[in-house]
Amino acid sequence: MNVLIIEDEKPAARRLQRMLANLGISKTILLHSVKESIEWFLNNEHPNLILLDIQLSDGLSFEIFDQVTINSAIIFTTAYDEYALRAFKLNSIDYLLKPIDDEELEAAIQKYQNQATPVNTLHMDFKEIRKLLNQPAEPTYKRRFTVKVGQHLKIIAVQDIECFYSENKGTYLHTKNGRNYLLDVTLDALEGQLNPQNFFRINRKFYVHLDAIKDIISYTNSRLQLKLNSYQEAEVIVARDRVKSFKEWLG
Repeated sequence: MNVLIIEDEKPAARRLQRMLANLGISKTILLHSVKESIEWFLNNEHPNLILLDIQLSDGLSFEIFDQVTINSAIIFTTAYDEYALRAFKLNSIDYLLKPIDDEELEAAIQKYQNQATPVNTLHMDFKEIRKLLNQPAEPTYKRRFTVKVGQHLKIIAVQDIECFYSENKGTYLHTKNGRNYLLDVTLDALEGQLNPQNFFRINRKFYVHLDAIKDIISYTNSRLQLKLNSYQEAEVIVARDRVKSFKEWLG
């Protein structure tokens, strides 16, 4: 089996070459850039398998395939998790996250050798891959919080939280069943962790969940007062400078 390694970091490429040798694969070729790879493919017989680093020093490795038609099987290698996962959803053989370990490499090679589909029928839509890489990764939000209750830890699902609020230099979450729990983070730190479709920061002291809002009342100075389903410890007021964006959030 002939294997081509396209990797811009030469020490990493040589390490990968040694790892393949330990698996009994001695016919390997090293290339380090988009330009070098294009020239090589135009003048040489294509290999059975390519270990392809996604980001090379002179561009994304997919640029190679704008210039050359290749039917070799491909295993992606990358240090970037989001790249790997998106590429894996396409028709590659597999992907390897750096730093690559021996067992993962061996498993990927085994997967290639067991591939029932002939190499020349594999379809690699590199334009689609490039488009995916240029899209921002889908944000991930917290699904649960862990709070301390005495000597115990309690897990609270986000969907069971009515609001977050700050009081006496502490940050608390309030659940739908009317319980309050102290958190070890600030309200500012929650920004980016809460799904903005569900939670809105109405002022510097409160985040509220959309489903927790029972009533909305006009308040002094062009503000709004919210009545929540169970939270009653203090008035819940939408700050005047946030009323417009709050109404937009309500949809």
